[in-house]
Amino acid sequence: MFYSIAKRSFDLFAALVAGLVFSIPILVVALCVRATSRGPVLYWSDRVGRNNRIFRMPKFRSMRTDTPAVATHLLADPKQYLTPIGAFLRRSSLDELPQLWCILKGDMSLVGPRPALFNQQDLIALRTTCGVEALVPGLTGWAQINGRDELPIPEKVKLDAEYLQRRSFGFDLRIILLTAVRVLRRDGVTH
Repeated sequence: MFYSIAKRSFDLFAALVAGLVFSIPILVVALCVRATSRGPVLYWSDRVGRNNRIFRMPKFRSMRTDTPAVATHLLADPKQYLTPIGAFLRRSSLDELPQLWCILKGDMSLVGPRPALFNQQDLIALRTTCGVEALVPGLTGWAQINGRDELPIPEKVKLDAEYLQRRSFGFDLRIILLTAVRVLRRDGVTH
């Protein structure tokens, strides 16, 4: 119980601070997305949250508006759909900044399994079998820092289940620090 209250309090505090610290970069990225491609600045996707509840998650749009609504690894040639600054946004993880809104709302946490797309039935089913659906999805997670886009789905779920068993405030802080290192080094980003 204490862990849940502390985690939510930390999420709120960190999301507010990050929103202030990154307010200028958020504005600059929004202007760059608008200036370099047609369509909205944000891309809202239906994601699977805690207890398999669907919620809407924003990202800065890094792909063209005609891109099919599937996981990037399922596209035959994902690079053909990238906007002029899409590859940079993905490599730098700047496309993820709007998800601070979901953390403030409580749909997401700083740390947890990355939220599946609504149509990733294989991932959703495996997570449900392992009890991972009980977790609030995160901006980053144990699977994210152990391979990110490179991991096959069963390996991601194995790491998500490990997080479920090991979760603690200290473990979350470790994941946040390792995430910062991985993002700066651009580890595990395929597109």
